[in-house]
Amino acid sequence: MIKESVLNIGFDDTDSPTGMCTTFLAYKIVDLLQKQKTEFLDFPKLIRFNPNIPWKTRGNGAVSLKIKTRNPSKIKNQIKNLVSKYSDIKNGANPGLVFFESDAIPSEFTKFSNLALWQLINRNDAKKLVKKFNLDFFYEGNGQGLVGAISAIGYDFHDHTLELLSYRKKTKFGTKRKISVNSVKEMQEKTFPYTFNSFDVKKDRVLITPHGPDPVFYGIRGENVNSLVDATKILKSNEKLDGYMIFKSNQGTGDHLKNELNFETMKPYASGTLNGIVSSIPKIVKGGHVFFTIISKNHEFWCAVYKETGLSTIASNLIIGDDISIGGGVRKASKNFPRIINLEFIKILNLKKNLISSNPLCKKCNKKMKSKGQNQGFQCVICGKKNSKKIIVEIPRQLKKQLYIPKISAHRHLTRPLQRTGLINKDSKFDKTLSWFCVYRT
Repeated sequence: MIKESVLNIGFDDTDSPTGMCTTFLAYKIVDLLQKQKTEFLDFPKLIRFNPNIPWKTRGNGAVSLKIKTRNPSKIKNQIKNLVSKYSDIKNGANPGLVFFESDAIPSEFTKFSNLALWQLINRNDAKKLVKKFNLDFFYEGNGQGLVGAISAIGYDFHDHTLELLSYRKKTKFGTKRKISVNSVKEMQEKTFPYTFNSFDVKKDRVLITPHGPDPVFYGIRGENVNSLVDATKILKSNEKLDGYMIFKSNQGTGDHLKNELNFETMKPYASGTLNGIVSSIPKIVKGGHVFFTIISKNHEFWCAVYKETGLSTIASNLIIGDDISIGGGVRKASKNFPRIINLEFIKILNLKKNLISSNPLCKKCNKKMKSKGQNQGFQCVICGKKNSKKIIVEIPRQLKKQLYIPKISAHRHLTRPLQRTGLINKDSKFDKTLSWFCVYRT
């Protein structure tokens, strides 16, 4: 009897800014495998890696699948064919596909994946790992997709969310998506707190539908399968969809900001967090963006807060001496600035008292005294009472000791929403009945 083996399948970079989608390829692969009665061992994994990589498309996501099979060679060939078919190579996609036959994932895969979350990884490092482990692989273009393919297999969940992605029929690709705004509002209200970032109430804006030509109609993010499936029953659209698939993901976990930025790790495009003391008065520039510096471990770092994030008001109210924690991505140096951290959150750890010196108050008239000249003291212009010294006044701070994150419409895929603060989800039970996958047979 032929023995079953565990096969891990990782792939990435099959899309381009003009079309296709790596998750849609995963949907097609799962559709093919389930028709062959393949046993799935876990949800498809959609892992979002470092969002600051300059050549990424949209959310920098890679996908992996874990299955049991008696015929890995046949499945590998089928998947290679699908990768070629559903990759937008003519418009710049550089697909990478990796197979690893084992239930146990090497620690080197996991280390590689952890680095891909917050650093810039050279594709040659991926090729070296492929060679070292003698992996069965496939790529086109420059092989950049191998980085995400290996990383998706090696990713180790400490917290997770789920995302239900609903796909369009091919005839609708590139056309405008139409969905009932009121149904999205209702869905968010009825499924809260088990779904998140579906609708921006302040801007009256739907957040679940992308705007590009890719095959995704909408994506609902949440904590469990039942809530996501229930959400689809509330949404209303006239468009007949092809089906949906639920991915296990690191979206909404803040995963890319777990690592510490310092003088050594502050490399272009790196992501991470940094604790420090505000060392310059925040400067508001044209467009409403705010720049300031912080001191951390005897090194000074520039920080930028863009108006679109909704954090610019918070940043502009910082003063020298405030103790803060910040997180974001490093922008490479330009002729005007050294490397800058583009902020994704500001956490106030301790606020310095805002003290200013002021002319003394006349206790009798309750009016500020006027200076009589340098070193000549102060005098009330009403009653003539005199005083020799200025007084120190504390100005109330507009900030609180708390975490400030961007407004909801400016969240990145990995941004941890406030409703997930302190939440660690390790409990999504995998259902082998395929409740997480559906093709509408119409």
